[in-house]
Amino acid sequence: MSYTFDKSDISRNACMLKGKLQKQGYDWWWHSFTAINRKTLEEKPFFIEFFVCNPALGEDEPVLGQLPENKANNKKPSYLMVKAGCWGENPRQLHRFFGWSRVKLQGEAPYSVGAADCFASETELRGRISISDSDAEQHPEWMCDSGSMMWRIKVNKQIPFNVGYGAGNFCRKIGAFEMYWHAEGMKTLYDGEIVLDGEIYDVIPEKSFGYADKNWGKDFTSPWIWLSSCSMTSNITGKRLENSVFDIGGGRPKVFFIPLNRILLGAFYYEGRLFEYNFSKLGTGARTKFNCSETDDEIVWHIEQQNRKSLMITDIRCRKKDMLLVNYEAPNGKKEHNRLWNGGNGTGRIQLYEKARGGNKLIDDISVDHIGCEYGLMDWDK
Repeated sequence: MSYTFDKSDISRNACMLKGKLQKQGYDWWWHSFTAINRKTLEEKPFFIEFFVCNPALGEDEPVLGQLPENKANNKKPSYLMVKAGCWGENPRQLHRFFGWSRVKLQGEAPYSVGAADCFASETELRGRISISDSDAEQHPEWMCDSGSMMWRIKVNKQIPFNVGYGAGNFCRKIGAFEMYWHAEGMKTLYDGEIVLDGEIYDVIPEKSFGYADKNWGKDFTSPWIWLSSCSMTSNITGKRLENSVFDIGGGRPKVFFIPLNRILLGAFYYEGRLFEYNFSKLGTGARTKFNCSETDDEIVWHIEQQNRKSLMITDIRCRKKDMLLVNYEAPNGKKEHNRLWNGGNGTGRIQLYEKARGGNKLIDDISVDHIGCEYGLMDWDK
């Protein structure tokens, strides 16, 4: 039976922390999009994430792995962390933690997770975080900045990137990988309102350039790479590509603790045509070469992905001043990703080719913006 990556599967958006992952596992639901300042009409990219960790170790209060006493006693973290923030001018990340006694989790599909006035589901996001300057300074274990953000947003997922068919689905069932990925909404329409430090931002569906995915597992990958956008213009025709989105992610996956060669998963939904580069789909000839680098001012990605029928060359860059160093601690309590660059203002170019006798045939040459992007190495991998 033949499957394609654009098949929706909200069962993969369910909470995956079962079995051993209940005591050493994380699962998160990520959302990113662009909003417009109601006064100035300037665009600003935002993100909202609900991150759950080690539920079977939960206590009434959140257990924070970076507290010195918890590190000294090898006490693993356990909590719901609501992460929210923005990129661009004055980027920041805000964290709010809840102990498991306060968390309401609908783990089966369709999922929902929340605590107090924070809530996430397949169709809705709402919440608030407020961190004072003094609290951010006095609580480094919170791993966040100061500021305030409130949001109420509707979510409409349009196009998925389902990487789980074929060998990937089998590996998930037997727990082979340390980190898994599913993008139920690599193109998502968001609609609502954000208040950031008192400034109101409108989230307009056709201008939100939205994305939604999830990751889960027992540890993170290194290198850690992610690129995605649905904001594209053909350099050949000059027309906006209103029915297109690309998504690339991965790094060096581990199978039963054994690291594979540097591998990325990729998909391009190009005006209804599907181009996928997925190493777990055996027989497609998918392979990848990539180089990511850090200059004084930018993070730069160069990625070449191909299969038996097509070739996709992706060149992206993002200014460091528009990015932040995003913070996570692993379920074992270690924090080894300390320079994980994360942004929402990436720009670049995609060249898409069809393989043919006599050479590759250019399908389109595309300018891309509003790109969500990440790159980082764990401390031991630098």
